[in-house]
Amino acid sequence: MPLNDLQKRLVADNATDFTGLNALFVNTTLKPGNGAPSHTQDLVDDSIAIMKGCGIETLCLRAADFRIAFGVSPDMREEGAEIDDWPEKIWPKVREADILVIGSPIWLGEESSICRVIIERLYAHSGQRNEKGQYVYYGKVGGTIITGNEDGIKHVAKTVLYSLQHIGYAIPPQADCGWIGEAGPGPSYGDETEDGRRAGYDSVFTRRNLTFMTFNLMHMARMLRQSGGLPDYGNQTTEWD
Repeated sequence: MPLNDLQKRLVADNATDFTGLNALFVNTTLKPGNGAPSHTQDLVDDSIAIMKGCGIETLCLRAADFRIAFGVSPDMREEGAEIDDWPEKIWPKVREADILVIGSPIWLGEESSICRVIIERLYAHSGQRNEKGQYVYYGKVGGTIITGNEDGIKHVAKTVLYSLQHIGYAIPPQADCGWIGEAGPGPSYGDETEDGRRAGYDSVFTRRNLTFMTFNLMHMARMLRQSGGLPDYGNQTTEWD
């Protein structure tokens, strides 16, 4: 949905310097980029618009456009996979991003199968270390955006955010947002309804939560950058080797 007047004003009046920070959005829709429009992407684009307007460098990848092998090793070709785009095409962008936002549709009450693959591949690097001897995701910030036409936003967000914090991402307050329609068949987010409106675009709750999530991600990423990341006392893996 296009940003409304309040969101545009918050971006225009923003006085916080977020320059130098970058965000990676990974849309785990089952649809490749050359297929049908993604309802999840429709909502992801609003968060991207806010970040860009505040000076954050953003990149969005649609996971279905890549051949990402399943597994929990950094390079699944070493485990027998014939093709794996993760090591060269995805991981370098994850490694460099200050902010990671995973978008997922809901299928049968759960995150998409591709979302699970992304989480598993992130986990594959969780034992690696940063320059301070901490786990590699320390100092980075994570969030999630969920869409569907059945109940399950909080359930999916719980799974994604737990996974991100478990491997080292910092999760700020209100780090998730989403939209769902009525139970049963019906329009998904952004679909045109019989009266010509777009489903979900009039949801103040969704618009508010997306705005809170986006600014909270940016604020926490900036605080971590300014403080040199998470303090390294008591959490260095080298102490336990």
